[in-house]
Amino acid sequence: MNVKLRQHLDRIDAVLANGKYKDTWQSLAEYPVPEWYAKAKFGIFIHWGVYSVPAFGNEWYPHNMYLKGSSEYEHHLVHYGDHKSFGYKDFIPLFRGEHFSAQRWVELFRRAGAKYIMPVAEHHDGFQMYASELSRWNAAEMGPQRDVLGELKAAAEAAGLVFCASNHRAENYWFFGPGREFDSGLSPGTHEPYGCADPSYNRREHLLWDDLRGPAPTKVHLDDWLARACELVDKYQPKVVWFDWWIQHLAFKPYLKKFAAYYYNRALEWGVEVAINQKYDAFLYSSAVYDIERGQLSGIRPRLWQCDTAIAKNSWGYTTGNEFKDPVELVCDLIDVVSKNGCFLLNVGPKADGSITDEETEVLLGIGDWLKVNGEAIYDTTFWNTHGEGETPVPEGDFSDGKRSAYNSTDLRFTFKAPYLYVHVLKWPVAGEVVVTSLGAKSQHFRGSIEAVELVGFPYPATFTRTDQGLQVRVAGALETRYPVCLRITLE
Repeated sequence: MNVKLRQHLDRIDAVLANGKYKDTWQSLAEYPVPEWYAKAKFGIFIHWGVYSVPAFGNEWYPHNMYLKGSSEYEHHLVHYGDHKSFGYKDFIPLFRGEHFSAQRWVELFRRAGAKYIMPVAEHHDGFQMYASELSRWNAAEMGPQRDVLGELKAAAEAAGLVFCASNHRAENYWFFGPGREFDSGLSPGTHEPYGCADPSYNRREHLLWDDLRGPAPTKVHLDDWLARACELVDKYQPKVVWFDWWIQHLAFKPYLKKFAAYYYNRALEWGVEVAINQKYDAFLYSSAVYDIERGQLSGIRPRLWQCDTAIAKNSWGYTTGNEFKDPVELVCDLIDVVSKNGCFLLNVGPKADGSITDEETEVLLGIGDWLKVNGEAIYDTTFWNTHGEGETPVPEGDFSDGKRSAYNSTDLRFTFKAPYLYVHVLKWPVAGEVVVTSLGAKSQHFRGSIEAVELVGFPYPATFTRTDQGLQVRVAGALETRYPVCLRITLE
């Protein structure tokens, strides 16, 4: 074990020995959800790394380029030659980020209405986007030769945005495994940035979301994972650390508890509120914030959760074939998530040169324009007695974001900030009339008095009638918008 790694592990043990939080689920379950996080509602995820150079397939290009039979494998042979002559590491000098400007990125995200940002600190490819004592395979020493995370942290905090970071280090253990199955130039054993490549994980059956007991990573990998995660915390003090999926493997459990105790104790020292994002119940309930990838919930979750999804339908990183979502669709999903006590983390994938595509810029500005008018009904709100009503079902779970039908004029979502109940009409009806059944005079959701109903952002007055069947709202005047329309209802 090298000296730097040993020093980091010793520091972790010292903090755990002296801190309030211990590496047990009982202790970690007492950590509260940050107040700032519950109010923020909308953040920007950023997948930018060496994988944006080939810009083909998706951010799993480093894995798939070594997987015989894949389109990435064939693409690599055609465009870069055989793998032994041009491996993944040979993309690093081409990753220059010559147009990267943390200030320009952050200004765009601020205009989009985001309250926090979350750049990827290290993806499965093992290339760190920050200056590290534990590996020379990082953006400060190679590629752009800039401390990307450090620059983004400074720019975000100067603009009043909360800085967070994601860590995908766990998967590096097996990510380049297929490259050891032929003469690709990758040798057996542990080699940066190519991981360990345990032969067991060359078999795809072990790459399952629910494989908790498959072949375990080595202690060398687990120690390195823990040290890198804690180094990230110490150097950049992110207010959220987001982890990808493989950490739910049982071998990680003692290390997850150590990381959480270390992070939470360090946050107490700094006097700040922090959180951990986790998937697939890698951490026990109430010890971290649950995250759903490219998916939503069908109803309210009482403890804060998060949906992470991307503007591009097919990739998290930039590719030349990216297909982009409509900003109206994304605003609807933002509202749906917030109505169910969630935060919405939306990803952009910059090009290798550090520029953000025109398509993603247009989407972000469209969302920002809507939030400028309707932000009062999103930020600093909470969920109500029910999340909403309507005909369109929302499939629950990961990777379900492409399975939902388009919302229609019956689909309503509720957010609350006393004394106002905000009713979001996800598609405004042509006739200009909305019926809110949850506000009927005999509804169990609200039996009090409705004092006023107003349109947010439009000059037209609203009239309303309340019957046992619902609150009937009429607006005189055509609302020329594709976006959701918000009603501000004053309750007494």
